[in-house]
Amino acid sequence: MNHRRVLVPLALLAIAAGAVAAPSVAAHRASHATGVVDIDTTLGYEGGSAAGTGMLLTSSGDVLTNNHVIRGATAIHVVIPSTGRSYAAAVVGYSVGNDVAVLKLKASGLKTVATGNSSTVKVGQSVTAVGNAGGVGGTPSSARGRVTAVGRTITASDEGIAEQLTGLIRTNAALQPGDSGGPLLNATGRVIGMDTAASVSFSFAGSSGDGYAIPINKALKLAKQITAGRSSSTVHIGSTPFLGLSVPAQSDVSRGLEVSDVVGGGPADQAGIVPGDVITTVNGKDVKSFGQLTNALLRYSAGATVSIGIVDPTGAASTISVHTTAGPPQ
Repeated sequence: MNHRRVLVPLALLAIAAGAVAAPSVAAHRASHATGVVDIDTTLGYEGGSAAGTGMLLTSSGDVLTNNHVIRGATAIHVVIPSTGRSYAAAVVGYSVGNDVAVLKLKASGLKTVATGNSSTVKVGQSVTAVGNAGGVGGTPSSARGRVTAVGRTITASDEGIAEQLTGLIRTNAALQPGDSGGPLLNATGRVIGMDTAASVSFSFAGSSGDGYAIPINKALKLAKQITAGRSSSTVHIGSTPFLGLSVPAQSDVSRGLEVSDVVGGGPADQAGIVPGDVITTVNGKDVKSFGQLTNALLRYSAGATVSIGIVDPTGAASTISVHTTAGPPQ
């Protein structure tokens, strides 16, 4: 079964593809899997799919996962392994820079994970990583190991988009593609971290095979902010604005970002933006990097009208109003 993880750094924006590798290390079936769910995503704009893991925080269907698990998804389904029941999931909100997202299911009476206190995690303690290893679904797999470091900072890259993740727990438990979003459990079966596993497109600089987890205290703090609907410079709430154009994740254009492709019939196409145009501003603010464009657009929700400053191939400058529609999370 070939699960694909395709990045749409802004579904608003760039498109690139890569397959998630199958697990190379055999994983045991987890005995502490209560509240752990499989996440399957459809990446409609790239013709692909992806798989990951999530944790049920509430019996009514709040699911915690990594943001990179749902990035670019045009449809998300959450499967309860113990029953096989599948639920359509809505994105409540996410933090790109912290790699945290919250989904919502229409459900009740679901069993949740038991959370611990990540502030007490010590180097050398035994841990078990649980998740949907290899994206194959079914009963969650587990990998045992120990904590090898705390408070670590790594650079995570997803098809050229680099993010610095801080304060992480490092473990020698063999995390695999598909485990992302699953729990890192202590010896009593309580969640002390959220697994953040490398895959073909989502990788860690200099990781040397190490596994990392976001401390659960930090993840839960962000989840509470998201479910409370409090947006910030690092947290996006609700639907994602969609422009329907592609720009390079990395660009040498000093004056802005050159449009490489436009989705036919999409907002940018309808507004008259064409390949070769260079985006210079969003609502009057300069954008000269992919990160600046991402941050500028994620201040808004779908349906917002944004003013895009462009320079066309002839050198003529203009400002175009684009009415965004709902797009995939970023």
